[in-house]
Amino acid sequence: MGNGLSEQPGFLSNVPFFQSFHIAILGLDSAGKTTVLYRLQFNEFVNTVPTRGFNAEKVKVSLGGHRTATFHFWDVGGQEKLRPLWKSYTRCTDGIIFVVDSVDAERMEEAKTELHKIAKTSENQGVPLLVVANKQDLRNSLGLAEIEKLLALKELGPATPWHLQPTCAIIGDGLREGLDRLHDMILKRRKAMRQQKKKR
Repeated sequence: MGNGLSEQPGFLSNVPFFQSFHIAILGLDSAGKTTVLYRLQFNEFVNTVPTRGFNAEKVKVSLGGHRTATFHFWDVGGQEKLRPLWKSYTRCTDGIIFVVDSVDAERMEEAKTELHKIAKTSENQGVPLLVVANKQDLRNSLGLAEIEKLLALKELGPATPWHLQPTCAIIGDGLREGLDRLHDMILKRRKAMRQQKKKR
């Protein structure tokens, strides 16, 4: 007698667990991480206070081409003393959203350091990265080319797929497009990983 699973070969393949994605939302304090999260969840602006630990929300998002996906977002506080905790939220993540404040040129170097630190840890090798250039609606915000250069995104190397998305989280501009790109990168990575397994 088996355990019942072996008699139903299709059983596990019918479980839709693969439609759900774990995403860590990281970035320096005041970059707009929690605003991004609640804009995606409630489709409205939620006035937020600095995150002391983390906010976790399960959000069903409509993507392009009539697709929907469920994302489990972990929005982790960005104050310096909380950043060592980021590692535990990215351990088994499908993707990382890194939010930067497009107006805060002075802290781009700090953002770059933290971004590279997290992208280059061994367990995050190859994890798709969506860099959200937030507050693009403000007059003195940096342009995308400049942000890309300041964050040295090209130096992340070919192992890390990334996309830089201009957004305004307060009104939600650009967020869906960014998630769409992240979703595509995650699916592409999963497909590549499945093919690698087959080759073994």
